[in-house]
Amino acid sequence: MKDGSSRRRARRIAIGAAVVLALAGMNGPALYRFGSDQYHDYKINRPEYKADNGKWDIVEFPEKDRLNTIHAALLRTGKILLVAGSGNNQDNFDAKKFDTRVWDPVKGTIKDIPTPADLFCTGHTQLSNGNLLIAGGTKRYEKLKGDVTKAGGLMIVHNENPDKPITLPAGTRFTGKENGKTFVSKDPVVVERAEKKFDPVTKKFLRNEPGLGRIYVEAQKSGAKYETGTQDNYRVQGLSGADARNTYGIAQKLALDKKDFQGIKDAYEFDPVAEKYIKVDPMNEARWYPTLTTLSDGKVLSLSGLDEIGQLVPGKNEVYDPKTKKWTYTKGIRQFPTYPAISLMQNGKLFYSGANAGYGPDDVGRDPGIWDVKTNKFRKVPGMSDPKLLETAGTVLLPPAQDEKYMVIGGGGVGESDKSSKKTRVIDLLNDNPKFEDGPELEKGTRYPQYSIMPDDSVLVSGGSEDYRGRGDSNILQAHLYEKGSESFKRVADPLVGRNYHSGSILLPDGRVMFFGSDSLYSDAANTKPGKFEQRIEIYTPPYLYQGSRPSLSGGPKTVERGDSATFSSKHASSIKTARLMRPSASTHVTDIDQRSIALDLKKTKTGITVTIPKNRNLVQSGWYMLFVTDDQGTPSEAQWVKIP
Repeated sequence: MKDGSSRRRARRIAIGAAVVLALAGMNGPALYRFGSDQYHDYKINRPEYKADNGKWDIVEFPEKDRLNTIHAALLRTGKILLVAGSGNNQDNFDAKKFDTRVWDPVKGTIKDIPTPADLFCTGHTQLSNGNLLIAGGTKRYEKLKGDVTKAGGLMIVHNENPDKPITLPAGTRFTGKENGKTFVSKDPVVVERAEKKFDPVTKKFLRNEPGLGRIYVEAQKSGAKYETGTQDNYRVQGLSGADARNTYGIAQKLALDKKDFQGIKDAYEFDPVAEKYIKVDPMNEARWYPTLTTLSDGKVLSLSGLDEIGQLVPGKNEVYDPKTKKWTYTKGIRQFPTYPAISLMQNGKLFYSGANAGYGPDDVGRDPGIWDVKTNKFRKVPGMSDPKLLETAGTVLLPPAQDEKYMVIGGGGVGESDKSSKKTRVIDLLNDNPKFEDGPELEKGTRYPQYSIMPDDSVLVSGGSEDYRGRGDSNILQAHLYEKGSESFKRVADPLVGRNYHSGSILLPDGRVMFFGSDSLYSDAANTKPGKFEQRIEIYTPPYLYQGSRPSLSGGPKTVERGDSATFSSKHASSIKTARLMRPSASTHVTDIDQRSIALDLKKTKTGITVTIPKNRNLVQSGWYMLFVTDDQGTPSEAQWVKIP
């Protein structure tokens, strides 16, 4: 029996060796790759490697729950709101298939949420009551040149009647006085009454300032012969008497060129407890790609975006009052490109880093600076390197927030440019004369970087692509930790999934980081095969969670006033070094205005720690926060949720 068994074993070894030799001779590279992959998996799962570099894991939802996540926000329940709307998919838009999910990363549950409008490319921010304000979205998808069959564009409707506004319904016809061509409006428009002008010197009334309305019109018939090449005045058909005399249209070129996305006015609060959208008053302006940012009084500023005719909102910014649920215009006009990175400073003014996510003229609102919304004064700040490469750049308030240092990460050229920047630029806004200075360089030019502030004061920067939307197979499978003190990047474990346009990252209450989205234009290096939206979630577990046990944190009050102290229990009080109050993220399009990490004064007791909340409401905005403590090994606790009223 033993001899027979030995012979069979020897025969199996010989056969196996022959197979290996055959594979090596016929397909050596494949065998090498197989061995390399095996070794790579072994290496990245070794405890010492994870303790130094962290680890990535992919989360795949069941097929019925998958969606094209464009927006993600951490809710005060610890769950994640994932919003696709139509998900950059024309078929979904045409079918009115708009998606939202609430995902519990702890339990793994996924809930489908009825979505009331196409919230694709909306704006959002955390409110003081724990709800998420969501405003804007998609009214119509873009049409590329070549797909446009009817000439169209912007019609400015004038009303010279000082006594009353006029409403023109959808389908109103405008006929050119010179070109004789007729164009039809796609939507209704209200044109406010004219404003009477009075000269106090001559004490005479001047010519009235007409009320203006903006409307998209297109030709009645298809074809290039219906295009116009110059400005013309247009008669409004169907009007008579004074209305016909006082109301007219003016349009520039109406052509078959590209028609951009068009925005909506809709606004909602998402209730994280009821897990549903609550409709509030609509904005005054339709917006697609807007930024929402919280002001010192708790109201929310909405700015920029493409309007209902697909043009950049002409500098008309507005404020949402969470108490009345209504919107009012700010004083003055201030125009920015879409999704501008604008956030509240400790002095109540707003800092604009110059980073943005796309649409708008390349010479309007691109310069970084400090904006006083009350006076509408804007002071530019100097020193920005690669100033023409700020589209799709990231902006992060380096921790702790009290230092008021911002970093601008990477970026690219305007539009579909193939240019990208390796630069990071840092500015100290507490300096009397703040200016940008270059920080550590990235390894590659990077558009669409994902970035998250960590409880240990590091910043995780990952992914992105060298070219527009990952063109040319240019996704960057790298991650780095920016470490305070060394002011340098440390390369950590590489992500498993490439992420570019329509991607982002969110710090979770357990100290891990989730990554979502990516919308590559192509799926091959030759740019011949269309890309596919990345629906997988990825979780990064940082090195600090592989250092052994983590400090505990429990108890304590759920609400703490600014300037007050609060005591929390911990079994590891003696080893705790820092405490941070971290505002939960709401991320989209390389823009996450909400995230910030605030250092708290810390005192130890025998059974826990006592922390004190800073008094400055511009620093500590009202709302829900994650409280983390970190020990002498840099390991954070799990977060406790605390409300600052």
